Amino acid sequence: MEPTSSTSAAPAKPDPQATADLVRSGMLANDRATQGLGMRIVAMGPGHATLEMQVRDDMLNGFGTCHGGFITTLADSAFAFACNSRNQMTVASGLSIDFLAPARTGDLLIAEATEVSLAGRTGVYDVNVRNQDNVPVAVFRGRSYAMKGRMTVPPNAAAGH
Repeated sequence: MEPTSSTSAAPAKPDPQATADLVRSGMLANDRATQGLGMRIVAMGPGHATLEMQVRDDMLNGFGTCHGGFITTLADSAFAFACNSRNQMTVASGLSIDFLAPARTGDLLIAEATEVSLAGRTGVYDVNVRNQDNVPVAVFRGRSYAMKGRMTVPPNAAAGH
């Protein structure tokens, strides 16, 4: 009789895109600000996210252009989805934004967040906001801080969606 070997397979490593998809649906389900402003997640993966928002009349300032706070909120939401994409609860520790061009009623704003650096529990993300004509509207830089041992969404969150 030949000896049998009892090899146990190592647990499967989670697929990074599947994790990002889980975070996408779990975070969005609870993000009333993103939902309330009509933002839509166009793409999301490890360390990046792209969101869109249509500028509405109720988003205009006294000069008839989109209030900078709404543009900042769009960029901040893209930043939040990008830095939480690995399912480690991550919050903003700071941000800066520069406005480059006005946005007007009906404009479709696209915010693309990209991870620049991730070291330990801190990260840096750049978000470029442009309109439907590819005109740059704003540039945003966010700094993130990951909460040790805390997940953004529970791993079984997909079962409820």
